[in-house]
Amino acid sequence: MDALDRKILTELQLDGRLTITELAARVKLSVSPCHRRLRDLEREGAIRGYRAIVDPAAIGLDFEALVFATLRWEDPDTVTAFEQAVTAIPNVTQAQRLFGEPDYLLRVATTDLTAFQQLYDQQLARLPGVQRLNSTLVMKSIIDSRPLPE
Repeated sequence: MDALDRKILTELQLDGRLTITELAARVKLSVSPCHRRLRDLEREGAIRGYRAIVDPAAIGLDFEALVFATLRWEDPDTVTAFEQAVTAIPNVTQAQRLFGEPDYLLRVATTDLTAFQQLYDQQLARLPGVQRLNSTLVMKSIIDSRPLPE
């Protein structure tokens, strides 16, 4: 990946709806080479997909929490079961496995505190292998969906 590929990625992170003509102009390439590079980036997995970034408040998800999960390390199957179960919960908008303790960080979006409490009690606390959950509420998002640096 060279500097031109990185510029293409930066421009698309800023505006994923650019036409190939607009993208080519922004990175100072003709359309054909730009299109070829774009397809290579997609094929190689540097570009994993395209989607709209939706404001959670616009769809009634005004409440956000970070949930830290610590597992009982019984066997690798527990880890797999936990990760599969987390993937099935739509309100979990991000999940990362961490080094050290806690084992996972989950970002959760709900309509309000009551909905979060129900999700916590009925789904999160019942995830396979969970030893302990700790959560904190998000007061304000400062940086959200920032493009990756070049």
